[in-house]
Amino acid sequence: MSFDEEWSAARATAAAGVTMRLNQAPADPGGGAGGADLALDQDQIGAVGSEAYKLHSRLQTDGKHAATATAEAAAALTREGFASGAALLKAGNLWETQVKTLVAACATVSNGLNYSLSSHAKDEQQLHADFTASAIDKYLK
Repeated sequence: MSFDEEWSAARATAAAGVTMRLNQAPADPGGGAGGADLALDQDQIGAVGSEAYKLHSRLQTDGKHAATATAEAAAALTREGFASGAALLKAGNLWETQVKTLVAACATVSNGLNYSLSSHAKDEQQLHADFTASAIDKYLK
């Protein structure tokens, strides 16, 4: 069998199992009844925000506990003429950069979720006040 024949056969086999679906989701996506993909209540959002804050706090201290020892070891190795001193210092600096990035990401998640909770609560209060003051309220009772 030539390469072209083998390639054509492989393409035909691959194309036979391909299906296409456009602009629709499966009738039952699984995960329970209802059409919602994601449903979170205020307690769940608050719990995630709280855990992000805890991680942020721990990373600020625990992520830096080896910084002094690493810098001292790198300096000692460099003084003794070992090339690994510069490499260790570079690894320590990279670690510090990574920890700062992760701390910032945790803060972003925590602050974003806290903002979402307070913003949603304010929106709910405003909607309640608007409906109570409107003529629609008497039809909803």
